[in-house]
Amino acid sequence: MQSNDDVLTSLPSDDRLAGRTALVTGATSGIGEAVARVLAASGAEVVVSGRDQARAERVVAAITARGGRAHALTADLAGPSDGVRTFAAEATALLGGRVDVLVNNAGVYPVGPTDALGDADLDAVLATNVRAPHVLVAALAPPMAARGDGAVVNVGSWMARVGIPMGAAYTASKAAIEQMTRTWAAEYGPRGVRVNTVAPGATATPGNADSQAVLEVMTKATVAGRPVRPVDVAYAVRFAVSDEAAFLHGGTIDVDGGIASTRVA
Repeated sequence: MQSNDDVLTSLPSDDRLAGRTALVTGATSGIGEAVARVLAASGAEVVVSGRDQARAERVVAAITARGGRAHALTADLAGPSDGVRTFAAEATALLGGRVDVLVNNAGVYPVGPTDALGDADLDAVLATNVRAPHVLVAALAPPMAARGDGAVVNVGSWMARVGIPMGAAYTASKAAIEQMTRTWAAEYGPRGVRVNTVAPGATATPGNADSQAVLEVMTKATVAGRPVRPVDVAYAVRFAVSDEAAFLHGGTIDVDGGIASTRVA
């Protein structure tokens, strides 16, 4: 099987998202980068956002080198809500005044024991994983609804529905995003905005590279038998925002190799 990097560097181009604009948060590495590059390969004009300008520009360069259209925009989504609203306005301006697709991918993921999680880390989880998506949807979904078309994908986690002995705040934040997905689907769906969750399993990203052995153990007894690649998640996001998913509202697509629902050993 090809590595994640090999797939991303050889993505075929198509026009299924031609003419559409997309904002992808947390897009400077891992799942977010893969989403930005896959959407761009299918014709979308993408804002690549993150906290590090150089890393965002690296992803933009990878997209434009293959003929895609992308812009780098830094943001601290754990900051005050007014700053997140300003970020939404700046992304809209970069995309010519319209955001057709919002992918709420940015997140922080401390998964240690409850009594070891400091107050600052707890605040960061709630601000980044819950408050920021809420603020962005509040800013960007109403204009989509006014146009009668748009798509929001929230990146969840297999841990949202499985009890594990660590990471209470993180797993609760992902359960929250799944429920917000259902509520937003009911709220904005009748006006043309499709809102769904894509829930990755144990995914090998640069952010957890030092936990590769743990990921291998976690996924050994799954159907896939290996960790998820970021590009696997990106393909599901692309489907969820495409016309092919016109009847997908308020759902959760599990891209987890079966970790949440099956065991083979």
